[in-house]
Amino acid sequence: MMSAKLWAPALTACALATSLALVGCSKDPKEGQQAGAQQQMPPTEVGILVAQPQSVEQSVELSGRTTAFEISEVRPQASGVVLKRLFTEGSYVREGQALYEIDSSTNRTTVDNARAAIARAEANLGVLRVKEGRYRQLVGTNAISKQEYDDIAAQVKLAEADLNANRATLRNAEINLGYSTVRAPISGQTNRSSITAGALVTANQTEPLVTIQRLDPIYVDINQSSAELLRLRQQLSKGNLNSSNNTKVKLKLEDGSIYPVEGRLAFSDASVNPETGTVTLRAVFPNKNHLLLPGMFATAQIVQGEIPNAFLIPQAALTRTPTGQAMAMLVGADNKVTPRPVTTVGTQGSNWIVTEGLNPGDKVIVDGIAKVKPEQQVVPKPYQPQAAAPQGAAQPAAQQPAADAKKADDAKKQPEQKPAANA
Repeated sequence: MMSAKLWAPALTACALATSLALVGCSKDPKEGQQAGAQQQMPPTEVGILVAQPQSVEQSVELSGRTTAFEISEVRPQASGVVLKRLFTEGSYVREGQALYEIDSSTNRTTVDNARAAIARAEANLGVLRVKEGRYRQLVGTNAISKQEYDDIAAQVKLAEADLNANRATLRNAEINLGYSTVRAPISGQTNRSSITAGALVTANQTEPLVTIQRLDPIYVDINQSSAELLRLRQQLSKGNLNSSNNTKVKLKLEDGSIYPVEGRLAFSDASVNPETGTVTLRAVFPNKNHLLLPGMFATAQIVQGEIPNAFLIPQAALTRTPTGQAMAMLVGADNKVTPRPVTTVGTQGSNWIVTEGLNPGDKVIVDGIAKVKPEQQVVPKPYQPQAAAPQGAAQPAAQQPAADAKKADDAKKQPEQKPAANA
């Protein structure tokens, strides 16, 4: 009994030591395997883009609305009752085309009176001229006094003046008679007529009879904020932006499509609208098919200048810090990742326009940027932009297993239904 009591602690200690040794032996190989696996992992492959400086056009997109090139509100210049409308509402009319016919009986009477007054004045002038000729002969022989000859000569001149006045009255009456037919002052598209036959109109009334708009070409009035204009001029003065003499303007329509014809910038307003704080720019676009109508909303793309020595970097290559600083991941000479802050001034398509932070020849990581971290060893490969997959390409592949399964189910059900049909 004494020997068993003496050996019990020794045996317990041996068992404990043996278990600790087994645990230690079982843990060390796992850690070694994990460390070896980490050391044997190959470097991450990344797609890089070699930065190359270039002159980049800086364009701005501004909203605007279309405006007719010419607008004419047609009003009558003679009073009377409208006898008929001579055009189709909404049709295209040409300059000088008759639009309305107004009752001209009063104006015709005025013309007849003016002609009668001219005939009377001409007859009176003829009599006085004959009389003046006779007096000229008599005054030469002192048969009449010189005063009598001067009086008849003055009467001739007064008769000539009266004749000229009557002729002017006739021309004015004929003009008013011509106003009885209302004609189109410009060529363009008409809208709805505001009056019908039988309506009484007055000369120079407030309400127009019809409005004509010339749609080819057409204006696009664009609004640019004064702050953007000031920033642009500051960049030009500092030399950060080269002035562009390009006056071409592209137009994006309401449905997102691009207008097929480029326009040109006509003028820029010289003052700022105090209510909106914007400056109005006006562009002119050809509009032969009348695709653009007055009042349509559109977005104009205007090239304002060129940025020298800028870099175009895909948007996927840049990340942002919590403070908003743009960061690019570069691959150094030792193939290790190095972060670098950059400065962007806008976008062009799917690329950032970088003006500061990059040097020619820098290797910018574009593909695989989410899998790397600073100082990590990588394997750089040229970046290959991925083409967009055609829509609907994956849908038939996804539907094929379902179609095969349906065919299989139909094949299983068909033998089961045959006995019923035979019965």
